[in-house]
Amino acid sequence: MIKYEKIIFVCTGNTCRSPMAETIYKSMETNSDIEVTSRGLVVLFSEPFNPKADTVLKNHNLELEGHFSKPLKNSDIDENTLILAMTEKQKQSVIEDFKDTGNTYTIKEFVGESGDVTDPYGGTLIDYEDCYVELARLVKKTVYKLNEEENA
Repeated sequence: MIKYEKIIFVCTGNTCRSPMAETIYKSMETNSDIEVTSRGLVVLFSEPFNPKADTVLKNHNLELEGHFSKPLKNSDIDENTLILAMTEKQKQSVIEDFKDTGNTYTIKEFVGESGDVTDPYGGTLIDYEDCYVELARLVKKTVYKLNEEENA
């Protein structure tokens, strides 16, 4: 069983889904020494966190301060890094374009589900809330799974 030292949540632009997942994870897992971060696959220039996603996080008493999008780089990844992408297409991009350590999954795949996390970009505040609810459920399952593996 692999002991992960780092988790990277990956989405397209690193302005919504992956930073939300990072923030949710950090709010749930407080006694772990795993480094948790988020990155994007298409980051042409650094952008701030999406305002609607920020509003949704604040409605859940969570905050992501000072976040600016960052691209995924090979230097972010080693054999002890778990990469959780939001979609199958993003997972395939990571495997094809970066070091493939065999630790790249969609977040749903990692917790035994199928499908993609829908991108709320351009949608309503309710679309962002729906995305948050889905991510919170998936991240909670991720935390449970990692804790089970660590204590196995």
